[in-house]
Amino acid sequence: FGFMFDHIYAFELTPFDPIEVYETLIPEEYFSAYHWINAGVSGDPNNRMNPLKSILKQFNQDDLIIFKLDIDTSSIEVPLAYQLLKDEATKGLVDHFYFEHHVNIKEMERWWGNSMQGSMKDSLELMGGLREKGVGAHYWI
Repeated sequence: FGFMFDHIYAFELTPFDPIEVYETLIPEEYFSAYHWINAGVSGDPNNRMNPLKSILKQFNQDDLIIFKLDIDTSSIEVPLAYQLLKDEATKGLVDHFYFEHHVNIKEMERWWGNSMQGSMKDSLELMGGLREKGVGAHYWI
């Protein structure tokens, strides 16, 4: 990447043995920065497992914050994405946002199945709104 991360927060719902995570899965150069949270996230802005609430309150506008959202559960992902757009508390904190937005695209139905929600128009409006707020918003399908 050309720079080292001070903090990497990784939420993972699938149970993993912490020894396996820290001894074999995390590259040594990221070990000191890695925060492994073996639990799922919440899209509820008041839940402490909401990453925008639990993590971002620890940082300020001088920090470089890159937020990648890819948990393949639209019922959680979409509220988090719109929280980033609408919640004034996050304004100026997130510098870059990466999101696999599972919108209704026939060609992706095979892989996304029931997780599809919304349209490409919705995705473009979301990304455009975030960019207007100063967030470098990027998505992929």
